[in-house]
Amino acid sequence: MAGAAPQFNPREIFIHTPDGKTRALLLERDRYTLGRSSANELCYSDDAGLSRQHMVLERNGESWAIRDLNSKNGTFVNGLRIETVHPLGANDRITAGHLMIEFAEKMSPAANTVIFVEGSPPTVAATTVSTNLEGLLSDEKEIEGGPAMRALIRAGRELAGNMPLGELFNLIMNLSIDAVGAARGVLMTVEGEELIVRAARGEGFRISSMVRDRVIKEKTSLLVRDARLDEAFAGRMSIVQQQIRSMVAVPLQTDDRVIGLIYLDSPHFVREFTRDDLNLLTVMANVAAIRIEHTRLAEVEQAERILAKELDQAAEIQQRLLPISAPVVPGLDLAGYNAACRTVGGDYYDFLTYPDGRVALLVGDVAGKGMPAALLMSSLQARVQVLFDDPTNLAALVTRLNRIISSNCPANRFISFFIGVLDPKTDLMTYVNAGHNPPLLVHRGGVVEKLEGTGLILGIIGSAQYEQRTCHLELGDVVVLFSDGVTEACHPDVDEEFGEDRLAATLAELSCDSAESIIESINQRVREFTGGCPPADDITLVVARRVSDLPVS
Repeated sequence: MAGAAPQFNPREIFIHTPDGKTRALLLERDRYTLGRSSANELCYSDDAGLSRQHMVLERNGESWAIRDLNSKNGTFVNGLRIETVHPLGANDRITAGHLMIEFAEKMSPAANTVIFVEGSPPTVAATTVSTNLEGLLSDEKEIEGGPAMRALIRAGRELAGNMPLGELFNLIMNLSIDAVGAARGVLMTVEGEELIVRAARGEGFRISSMVRDRVIKEKTSLLVRDARLDEAFAGRMSIVQQQIRSMVAVPLQTDDRVIGLIYLDSPHFVREFTRDDLNLLTVMANVAAIRIEHTRLAEVEQAERILAKELDQAAEIQQRLLPISAPVVPGLDLAGYNAACRTVGGDYYDFLTYPDGRVALLVGDVAGKGMPAALLMSSLQARVQVLFDDPTNLAALVTRLNRIISSNCPANRFISFFIGVLDPKTDLMTYVNAGHNPPLLVHRGGVVEKLEGTGLILGIIGSAQYEQRTCHLELGDVVVLFSDGVTEACHPDVDEEFGEDRLAATLAELSCDSAESIIESINQRVREFTGGCPPADDITLVVARRVSDLPVS
């Protein structure tokens, strides 16, 4: 097959990290997953460019292949993004996030080996020239290029340090003014459609719009030696009113993109700017612009690392809000499951037990994903714990819950919700369905009953009313509560969902299994249906199975 990699079985691979370190990994397993999550064999939690589950390396006989796990930023082999399973050959290079992985049978030492040989010191007549940094930076030392070269050296040294953006803008402003001997100046950056002042020495700047447009739009550096004598500026009030004599404006430009400008002037003709000043400031502005972009990127990456850690902590807190395990209720076999498609999710489930032996089964689904949905889910959980301590009148309690949520829920958010209170002594389950996916009740013999809605989704209309209904859960019957992450699961390349019919058929087939086994089997069938693709939505399942009759007291 064209493009197939030759078969080879490397002993190890080499993972190069941004800090310059290399990790050699012996390939002793048949499969290695890589990503930010600690569940991976190769975990790089601080790399914000990686997804939680980013990619997987898999052995196939005597060869290896790589597969991207639908990561946000993609996986690349030899610079090309892969879309399907990709076979690997010797010397292939994999890029994922900020990692570079060298797929080779052994590391070649020659490329990283330096050999020093004996030599004689140069003679006085030799063409060797020597200098040192201290001498170059000395004010008394004359160097080729004079003050301009010294200004560039100073700029290079001082801009190489790490500092916040605010300090960096002020440093660039000071370096620019000192380099050309200007009286005052201002540094501005392009933010959307506006120019925002980031640093200034002096005040009352009135810059001609023509200067602004030529610098920003045409990427042109401008020098005006004497504005009074320049026909283009002599009649402009912004120049005349400030008695501007000499000025220079240059773009903050990285490659072909302008991110702002530096404007310097001398209102009282302190010093006439020269072409050398213009050239020097143009080069310095380019160096400064690159430094600004690198600092911005570093701050964004740092913020992403902090956010990733905070999300991991939020996910841990959220998981603790959900049941650690299902309660033990005589006559029933109960189980629950939740998996967020992102770090945190908006699905909710719970079990509430009561002194008389009844148990409440609850499931909710907040519209949206991520942190906003997770916050609403936590709010729902807290209110449910308080409101449903006595489920005598479910309809009235859900009506009250909706009124509270409607007064606090954003206009673009809502929550589907189902609660069923099951009494093992009477086989009776009383339930309210507030716009949630109808739970499936599978009776013995395979007959499936849908527990349809009894009111609106929570959070839409505060005055909405709800009604309660009842059904019977007899010996051998199974009821399954689920979120739409189950029924709407699909393969990205196939326009077909898992669907309620397929779920109902699965339940009819598995109704004799334990509640835990039913959940595991449903998850397995969903994974098979989607081809193992990461879920696009949160998945929640609650299963209750009637296993014995209890005497009526």
